[in-house]
Amino acid sequence: MNTSPAIHDQVALVTGANTGMGLATVRALLDAGYRVAATDLRTDNVAAALAEHGDRLACFTMDVTDVDQVHAACGQIEAHFGRIDVCINNAGYLQYANCEQTTPELWRKTLQVNLDGVFYVSQRVAPGMKARGFGRIVNMASFGAKTGGLSPVPAYAASKGGVISLTFSFAREYAAFGVTCNALAPTFVKTQMLTDQVSAERQAELRQKIPVGRFCELEELAHCVLFLAHPLSGFITGEVLDLNGGLQFD
Repeated sequence: MNTSPAIHDQVALVTGANTGMGLATVRALLDAGYRVAATDLRTDNVAAALAEHGDRLACFTMDVTDVDQVHAACGQIEAHFGRIDVCINNAGYLQYANCEQTTPELWRKTLQVNLDGVFYVSQRVAPGMKARGFGRIVNMASFGAKTGGLSPVPAYAASKGGVISLTFSFAREYAAFGVTCNALAPTFVKTQMLTDQVSAERQAELRQKIPVGRFCELEELAHCVLFLAHPLSGFITGEVLDLNGGLQFD
């Protein structure tokens, strides 16, 4: 088993960190003792919300769809913290649109954020992890990647399906070097993205389809990120962890 750095020495990079699942993940990582580089198009909210963690948190502007920005931001993170041990690819984009409503512009934007961004960031951080003999990459996929989703969102489902395939590819390539790559596939998580785009009536219908009778809490999702990022999860790679409350595709 590879010797991993102590958690309090590790640096975790989180994309899409300013709100929602990303913010909850940054909070959980900080509480667990990690140093965290929070990245997003803007980072004012995460910086203010978690300011009490002092210099264990640093915020960086990064557009995951721009490979030059990805490389520049990761360089800044390494200059600031010295390394990147854990990478949480959380940045995502979802606009509800069925097949006939999906424009070429929406299709491209969805894949650029959800799939291209995961590749650009992972491609940038994986070699350093390989060289040090330890790393954790956790990608945010979706229930829709496996099923198409309970609502017709072809661009989103396709982008997240790509994330799962990319997860398998990185897992296989880097397994021998102490670097794992896994994905989470949540169904509906209680975020502003959900409440802003899904009516209260539709939310009630969706909750009825989930056996546990509710949506995933942000803290529950962040807990699963911590599990996959942990040094003792080194024998788990190329896996997709479902967070679906017992919901199955029928």
